[in-house]
Amino acid sequence: MHPLRPAGSPARARRPRVLRWVRRLGQLYLGLILYGVSSAMQVQAGLGLGPWDVLHQGIAFRLDREIGTVSIAVGVLLLLLWIPLRQRPGLGTVSNVLVVGLAVNATLVVLPAQHGDAARVALLVAAVLLCGVATGMYISAGFGPGPRDGLMTGIARRTGISIRLSRTIVELAVLLSGWLLGGTVGVGTVLFALAIGPLAQLFLRLFARFGLDSSNVTAIAAEPALAQPG
Repeated sequence: MHPLRPAGSPARARRPRVLRWVRRLGQLYLGLILYGVSSAMQVQAGLGLGPWDVLHQGIAFRLDREIGTVSIAVGVLLLLLWIPLRQRPGLGTVSNVLVVGLAVNATLVVLPAQHGDAARVALLVAAVLLCGVATGMYISAGFGPGPRDGLMTGIARRTGISIRLSRTIVELAVLLSGWLLGGTVGVGTVLFALAIGPLAQLFLRLFARFGLDSSNVTAIAAEPALAQPG
């Protein structure tokens, strides 16, 4: 112990808070990277994507761009929509826009498309499970919602409808638009819709002690519409 620094000094008291912040930051970025990896796995499985990725893929087909790049562009546009909704982005929000799209592009470079039915199904199931892990990890870090979640919670608050209804309306519109543009809709889309809420809730609780205080995590996990990724 330093002779001029008592045991209860402010510097010593700040150390656990700094370490906790660093741990949360690592949890945020690892979660976002894994989320991007899971999205790319679902793309390469070729059995259907989640609603937003159907839209990203459809736009990517039309513009001849990488799906991760389109995801970043859509995320930026959604953040602009936060302005009239009076939503405030956090570090996690901005990081979500950039990191997920870059991780998708990087994973698609090294992960080949699967052709056998067994391999495609296995990759799809692994992708949805990994998405649940990643969602619980980055949300429980407590650095702010993703741009898509913020859009839907903002709409719910401004219109007075429930978050669940807001999410349903937006994601159905997104899914239809992406399908019309050529995005892949299939059994993977259904599996994602049914499984991601319960998986995200499960992993939110598991990661709670590393991120948000327990009351906030409980509030998020209690509402499946909030527990889903975005």
